[in-house]
Amino acid sequence: MHSKEAALILAILTAPAAVAAEPAFSGARALEYARRMVSFGARPAGSPEIRKLQTWMLAELRTYKCTVAEDDFTASTPLGPKAMKNVIARFAGTSGKAIVISGHYDTKSMPGIYFVGANDGGASGGLLMALAAALSGRPRKDDVSLVWFDGEEAIAQWSDTDGIYGSRHLAGKWAAESVLPRIKALINVDMIGDRDLDILMEMNSSPGLRKLVWDTAAKLGVRKHFLDLGGAVEDDHMPFVRRGVNALNLIDFNYGPGNSYWHTDKDTADKLSAESLRVVGTVLLETIKELEK
Repeated sequence: MHSKEAALILAILTAPAAVAAEPAFSGARALEYARRMVSFGARPAGSPEIRKLQTWMLAELRTYKCTVAEDDFTASTPLGPKAMKNVIARFAGTSGKAIVISGHYDTKSMPGIYFVGANDGGASGGLLMALAAALSGRPRKDDVSLVWFDGEEAIAQWSDTDGIYGSRHLAGKWAAESVLPRIKALINVDMIGDRDLDILMEMNSSPGLRKLVWDTAAKLGVRKHFLDLGGAVEDDHMPFVRRGVNALNLIDFNYGPGNSYWHTDKDTADKLSAESLRVVGTVLLETIKELEK
């Protein structure tokens, strides 16, 4: 062996290992997950269909490197007690702090309408499943918990006591367990699979966290999807906002012409966009990195 060859081999063997690039978020994977959720049909809280979906979700999540928890509770609803289940996947960090990304996976009960909630329930659920794939096996500074909320939809008529059952339950539980003070940020996603993606500047959210996400979108070249128009929306972030958590809601509340697809039989999988899901997922991954700095 020549001395130059030996030197080259020595340099290769002693060079520091390359740091693996942060995995890109797959909009195609998120879309496929959303379609799979829709394939279970209408899935209101407590229905046989949502129980089948839960079984599939839990089995899928357990293929990733995370701790999976089932947060079972009984909700008091206008139609009586209903068994519900939040699903939580935790990717452990070392700092003692936590970042939470959440969304709901149930659909509204719509008597007389076959409502499969592709965008309203399927998109958020599918995006979180794809985030689990992207986070799996990565070393973390902070815990990252993905939360699938059950019972976001009202059972009868939206009110302070009818709707966001899963988030109200978990906010109370985490308050009692002293988890809330550990949360750096909670970002909730809802209706983010629309082909014409326009995310509202939601005014109940924490201004500083909203600015971080909007700035991150600008850095990634997708700021056009994050509006400068504001409006207040009651969603799964609110039980945490009311308890002082730094929380943000990402929602595109203009679905179809004049929001005409929302809560109708037109909310089907053909309306979803892998690119819209990629935009949101990529911004979330980058925001997690910024929060961990």
